[in-house]
Amino acid sequence: MAGEAVRLLWRFGRRHAATVRLATLPPICAIALFRAEGENLSATAVAVGVAAAWTVACAWRLRGSGQPIPVGVDVAVLVGVCLSVFWTEAVEDTNTGWLRLLLTFACVTWQWHTPLVAGGAAALAAAGGMLAVLSAAGLDSVRTQVWMLVVAGLSRVAWVLVARAARRADGMAVVAERARREAAVAAAVRADERELATALHDTAATTLLMVGVGRVPSGAGWLAGQARRDLERLRSSGGPTPGRADLVELLRADVDTAHLTVEFDVPERLALPFPVARAIADAAREAVTNVRRHAGTGRATVRLRGDATALRLEIADDGVGFAVDDVPSTRRGLRESVRGRLERIGGTATVDSAPGSGTVVCLRWQA
Repeated sequence: MAGEAVRLLWRFGRRHAATVRLATLPPICAIALFRAEGENLSATAVAVGVAAAWTVACAWRLRGSGQPIPVGVDVAVLVGVCLSVFWTEAVEDTNTGWLRLLLTFACVTWQWHTPLVAGGAAALAAAGGMLAVLSAAGLDSVRTQVWMLVVAGLSRVAWVLVARAARRADGMAVVAERARREAAVAAAVRADERELATALHDTAATTLLMVGVGRVPSGAGWLAGQARRDLERLRSSGGPTPGRADLVELLRADVDTAHLTVEFDVPERLALPFPVARAIADAAREAVTNVRRHAGTGRATVRLRGDATALRLEIADDGVGFAVDDVPSTRRGLRESVRGRLERIGGTATVDSAPGSGTVVCLRWQA
C-alpha cells in the first residue's frame, strides 16, 4: 500500500501535468494561427480549437478527484488532430511545428501520472502515429519523433527518481512512527512502573518498614486496618477513575490514616480533575507520613488556599526539622512521592526546613 509521500506525489504529478499542458497551450495555439496562411487560417483555427478544447478537458479531469481520461484516448485524439495537416495545407505553410510541440508536451506529462508501461506505450504510439501522418503528408520527421521519445524518456527517468525518493521517505516515516510508538509504549510502561513503585513506597513498604525497625509495635490496633487500606490502594492503582474528585475529601481521607493530630485549614470542598486531585492528595499524605516518621512531633497543619484554576497547599509541623540539602538523592519520599508527583501534573513542590525550626512542604498547582 502506498504511503503518504507516494500518494501526495501521485496527486502532484496529475496536477502538475495539467498545469504544464494548460500553460503551454496558448503559445502553441498562437504559433499555429500566426504561421497559417490567410486561406488556410479558418481550417487551422478549427484544428487548433479542437486541440485546445481537448487539452482543457484532459487538464480538468487530471486536476479533479476522479479518474483522468484514459491515456489511450488522449493519444488517439492528439494523433487525430495531426491528420488536420491534410486539409489545412500545413505542409505547404510549414505549419507543423505546433503539432510537434502539442504532442511533445503531452508525452512528457504522461510520464507523471501513468505507470511505466502505459506511459512508455503512449509516447511510442503518439510518436509513431505522428510520424506516420507526417510521412504520408510528404515530410521527413524521423529526427523530430526520436527527439520526442528522448524527452519523454528523460521525463520518465526524472519521475522514477522522484518516486523512489518518495518511497524512501515513506519507509523512513514508517520506521520513525514505529520508533515513536515503541518509545511511547516504553514511556507508558516506565510511568506505570514509577507510579506503582511510588504507591508501594507510600503504602505497604512504609508500613512494613515502621514495623520492622520497631517504631510501631506489631500488635498495634490500627496496624491491620492500615495494611488493608494499603492493599486496597495498590489493588485500585491503574483501574477506572472518575472525571473529577474533591481534593478536600481526599486530603481528609488520606491524612486520617497518618495517626497524627492534624489541624485542617481548608475550604469545604474543591473539585479538581481526578488525576490532579489524586496526585496532590498523595503528595500531601507522604508529607504528613514524613512528619510522623521523622519530625518527632505528633501534630501537623494542613492549609489549602485557591480554587480550581490555581491552588497552594501547605503541610507544616513544628518538629525537629532537617537540612534539605543533606537528603540523599536515593531517598524516594521527597524526590518521587512529593516533587515527582507534582511535576507530572505540571505543579511544583518546595520544602522549607532547617534543624530545630520545623518543616513546611508547599505544593503549588495551576491549571
